[in-house]
Order: sequence, then C-alpha cells, then structure tokens
Amino acid sequence: MNTFKRAAVAALTVAAVAAPAAPAATAAPVYQCSSSSQDIDDAGYDGPWPDNWKITIRTCAARSGNTVYAYAEANWDGTRFREVDDPTIFDGAKLRLQIKLSRDGTDPVVIERDFTEIERRLEDSTSGGNYDGRYRTPTISHRAGSGALADSVLFLDWHGDGRGYGRHDYTGSPTV
Repeated sequence: MNTFKRAAVAALTVAAVAAPAAPAATAAPVYQCSSSSQDIDDAGYDGPWPDNWKITIRTCAARSGNTVYAYAEANWDGTRFREVDDPTIFDGAKLRLQIKLSRDGTDPVVIERDFTEIERRLEDSTSGGNYDGRYRTPTISHRAGSGALADSVLFLDWHGDGRGYGRHDYTGSPTV
C-alpha cells in the first residue's frame, strides 16, 4: 500500500474510534389519560325502544421536550333496533380534540381539530344491527410551555330532531 493510502486509512480509523457514539433513540412520550362516560339520548327518536347511546371517551396527552401530543379514543354501546349500517342516524357528528394551557380559570386553547370520521363509524353496525364500536383520532401536537393538557368535546347532530349540534364535554387528560 502506498504512503498516501496508509495515511488515509489511519486517519479514517482514528476518526471512527474518536467519533462519539450515535445518539440513542429518543423514548416515545408517555401518555397520561383520563376517561369519562355519558349516556346520550337519541334526540331524533321518540319511539318505544331504548335509544340511549353510552359513549366513553379517553383523552390522552404526553410531552416530549416543549411539544405536547394528544389523541382521543371513543368507545360506544349504541342501539340495536335500527337498520344495519344506517347512514341517517346523524346529520353530523364530530369529535373535537384540543390542546390547552393549564391556567387558573379558563384554560386557553392553543390548538384544536375536529374529526368528522366518527360520524361514519357511529353509523356503522354489525351484520345484526348492533351499533357498538370505537374510533381513535389521529395524534395532534403543539409546542407548549409547562402545564398543558388535552380536552375532548363530542358534537352530535341527530337526524330529524331539528336542534343542530348538541355539545357533550368529556374529562380532559391530566396536565403534562
């Protein structure tokens, strides 16, 4: 091997040995969650069959550095008397996910996003007409100082009731 090649190989070897180890992969954020349930009446139906929907929402937040991450997961036990996959149960439905700063008094919202995909999921049944299901929002994130939390609000507009969206507030996540 000529002198130039030896010097280059030696320099690369020294550089490889002296180089710091690759940084360790950052740990996934640890989510803090709260869950609450509500029995919600189908305001568009007033017939003889039970029509309440039990909807539970778990709201979660995590922090990694200055960034707060949040998602919500809804689980429901709906009615069993409707048609299979009835697309006329709602005129609209959305799950609003918010990241808020935790402050005395009203917590200011720093970011919010509405997820309307939940309407299609709520109107989807088993082949036997059972309206039980679940939906998880995508994760949202925002840079926030210390003391932030996630909050969830479910908006349901029952078909035929003429009232528009009804608001259902759920328990927010612990502060992260």
